[in-house]
Amino acid sequence: MKMGFELNLTQTRKLIMTPELRQAIQILQFNNVELTDYINKQLEINPFLESVENKDDDSSSSEQISEHKENDEIDWKELAERYDDFSYKTIANNIDDEDKQTFESYTSKKLSLKDHLMTQLGMTVKTNREKRIGEFIIESLDNKGYLGCSVQDISLLLNEDVVEVERVLRLIQTFDPVGIASRNLSECLMIQLREKGIKDKNAYIIVENYLEELATNKIQKIAKELHIPVSRVQSICDIIKMLEPKPSRGFIIDSDNIRYIVPDVTVEKINDEYIIIVNDSYLPTLTISSYYRNIINNLDDKEASKFLMDKLNSSMWLIKSIEQRRMTLYNVVKSIVKFQRKFFDEGKSALRPLVLKDVADDIGVHESTVSRATNGKYVQTPRGLYELKYFFASSLGDSFGKAVSSTSVKSKIKKLIDEENSQKPLSDQKISEILKEEGISISRRTVAKYRDEMRIPASSMRRRY
Repeated sequence: MKMGFELNLTQTRKLIMTPELRQAIQILQFNNVELTDYINKQLEINPFLESVENKDDDSSSSEQISEHKENDEIDWKELAERYDDFSYKTIANNIDDEDKQTFESYTSKKLSLKDHLMTQLGMTVKTNREKRIGEFIIESLDNKGYLGCSVQDISLLLNEDVVEVERVLRLIQTFDPVGIASRNLSECLMIQLREKGIKDKNAYIIVENYLEELATNKIQKIAKELHIPVSRVQSICDIIKMLEPKPSRGFIIDSDNIRYIVPDVTVEKINDEYIIIVNDSYLPTLTISSYYRNIINNLDDKEASKFLMDKLNSSMWLIKSIEQRRMTLYNVVKSIVKFQRKFFDEGKSALRPLVLKDVADDIGVHESTVSRATNGKYVQTPRGLYELKYFFASSLGDSFGKAVSSTSVKSKIKKLIDEENSQKPLSDQKISEILKEEGISISRRTVAKYRDEMRIPASSMRRRY
């Protein structure tokens, strides 16, 4: 056995994750809102980057600086004569009435729940004592509009009589929205029943004692214990289900974190052809600052020159990555539209199975690139707003050897349930048998799984008497 030291030269290929490559991958994952924030941060830390929108302002300011450089001394007298009016003037004085109209002029601002209740409280109470108790009760409401503490706790904290606190609470419970400041769901629904003028005592008994049975659709049990017909219980339950369990719905809550979806891509149909538009028009348009480029050419300091060259390369790579992201997103959506053309023409039932590999092979990129390009991004289509991940659906086999997407199967299940006889609702096994007759092989457990994903209750919960 020979042993010794030798030098062997081997050639291998490795992917090195450079900072530039990490940045390109990160930019591809960003949606439009995240990309805007990232660009704004880069504008602050990289002197070579500048926005085209501010270019005119920068040029005008540079011209003024150059004029001052030509003259060693500034003529302050002339400057004061040019700007002799130091009074404050709003821009609106120079704008016509038609130009004053903005988007906010045509939108309404939603009133917060607390402001709405405080306004009613100020118009109702007469003494400062009642106002103090009422304000404390309103401030103690939770996100659903229920009172988060007991009357006894409020009495101890404010050092007020329990009877007085209870009286003010009853007063606030008459405010709009109906059912506000209730202590539990049963009290909330009872207040709404009284406001609607319901006089049937059985309705109040059901709300007080049979809410769990009502939630599980145990109509026959309620009818047996109350000694009333099943049809009567059914009609009472229909009235109760029309009531609002969350009185605060429709009002702005201070703790609400409302997020709005901005579509990253828009697909429009023009003359039987789908046009793809990447929504990046409102993103800051980046350019390289000519001022710092001139500095590099005339700079003798090697360290400063190296620092500026790094910043220049970084800014150029950023602009290239943003453009590459736009092209990748365009190609991915174009491929999706090609594969899912029947969906755009006919609707959800025509959605075909599609995986990341299909799109990746079509546009010549890796599957991970398609995954990053579609993650968290939305597309506005003639059929609504969808997440790009929505168009990638698993497949199920049919009796004809063709693949059917799980989304189209869900659409068929929902259609069957919508058209069923409410007195004899379809069971999961029956739906499975109907789909098998149509050529879609699917088990009962899969039907139940898809039904739960669509938040459709079981047949026992859907039955009406």
